[in-house]
Amino acid sequence: MQALIFLVDAIVGFFCTLFLLRFLMQLTRVSFAGQFGDFVVKLTNWAVKPLRRVIPGIGGIDWASLVAPLVLQLLLSALLVGLAGPSVAASGGAVALMALTLAVRTLLRLAIYIVIVTLILQAVLSWINPHSPLAAPASQLTRPILDPIRRFVPLVSGIDLSPLIAILLLQAVLIFL
Repeated sequence: MQALIFLVDAIVGFFCTLFLLRFLMQLTRVSFAGQFGDFVVKLTNWAVKPLRRVIPGIGGIDWASLVAPLVLQLLLSALLVGLAGPSVAASGGAVALMALTLAVRTLLRLAIYIVIVTLILQAVLSWINPHSPLAAPASQLTRPILDPIRRFVPLVSGIDLSPLIAILLLQAVLIFL
């Protein structure tokens, strides 16, 4: 049973990461042209396109890309809470609230991890291969986080410390989640 739960969790986590990445890329206006954007779109269209018929984009935000991972995480959370069985002695409403809380918390943590990994990727690519196909999307995705920090933290001997500060701040947020 643990192996099955592990596999389901890994598959749901993979697709939730892609859905959140699509959402974050659209939110920060990252171009989907190129291999990486095409990869994300092709692996998420199966759920996002049908959801768009029901959930319209409002305010320039593609809400379908955010609802898809929420639904997946809710299903996984409901499965995990359901497998807990009789040990969870609560009403149906309390179980639903517990599953919703677990799903939202997991998605927030996953979004923060995506940003942290993107910050690290951007830093490594800036040293190794600044013209990599992943460099531009990573830079565009992290710009909204790094620009405010760069206003307060100057370059030190030509080295940008803003990614390090952003990672530390995001780690602090993870502690609260």
